[in-house]
Amino acid sequence: MSVRLTPPGVASVRGRLTHRAPLAPLVWFKSGGAAEWLFEPADTDDLVRFLAEVDPAVPVMPLGLGSNLIVRDGGVPGVVVRLGKPFAHARVSGTRITCGGGTSGILASSTARDAGVAGLEFLRSIPGTVGGFVRMNGGAYGRETADILVECTVATRDGTTTMTRDDLNYRYRHSDLTDGMIVVEAVMEGAPGDPKAIGAEMDRIAAEREASQPLRSRTGGSTFKNPDGAKAWALIDDAGLRGYRRGGAQVSEKHCNFLLNLGNATSGDIEDLGEEVRDRVLATSRTRLEWEIRRVGVRS
Repeated sequence: MSVRLTPPGVASVRGRLTHRAPLAPLVWFKSGGAAEWLFEPADTDDLVRFLAEVDPAVPVMPLGLGSNLIVRDGGVPGVVVRLGKPFAHARVSGTRITCGGGTSGILASSTARDAGVAGLEFLRSIPGTVGGFVRMNGGAYGRETADILVECTVATRDGTTTMTRDDLNYRYRHSDLTDGMIVVEAVMEGAPGDPKAIGAEMDRIAAEREASQPLRSRTGGSTFKNPDGAKAWALIDDAGLRGYRRGGAQVSEKHCNFLLNLGNATSGDIEDLGEEVRDRVLATSRTRLEWEIRRVGVRS
């Protein structure tokens, strides 16, 4: 039996292309199966060429820091694209900051702070990359990506294109970007500010987050979207689910809208627990919680 060395249609790449790459080490839950292919492009040109050559029938999915993701135990078919160090950069011009799609929220907000640009402090609290923020309209502490985004550069099978904030049709934790559209760069707008004051606000946010969220656990961040006029964590708490366990997965005792991998949970355990939480909340409050965490791949 022959072994395909690259995805269908792809001749060569300059970046790193791995067959059957384990994804559990790359996501916060530390669970789940492998990617059929994992591609870490050398730069935007390498990514664009790859996307143009790969068979249109092969699905493509971007992966950031894996903080808001359940990778199912059967793995992810097709190609997972991970933007690494070549896409982790931030530069400031006036009150605008241009970041690569692989730039962490900490690097983006710290670069803005050092340049005296205010308004991006909330990115310090989001455990992800700029590409993910743009795609999901990431937000926290009363601010979201839609408040600061000017435009982004997106790589697709047809090349690169520039999209403005209005093009993305933002709503709560969602945009019109699809999996095959990969954010390689974004321009964000802040306002003049004092670096010391900006730093103090970032420290306040970090301390509040540390006090209220199980940051040192294997978790995926906020599991469910907040319904209109309500808090997901409060509905879960009211349903009596604080600390509730299923297999190796648990509802956090510290913050009920966080699910935890206690060490040996499968992704199936985590997703099943989430579905049980949704059912119990529906029964007690007549509210159907919507997943905020993405669930990708094949259930085994």
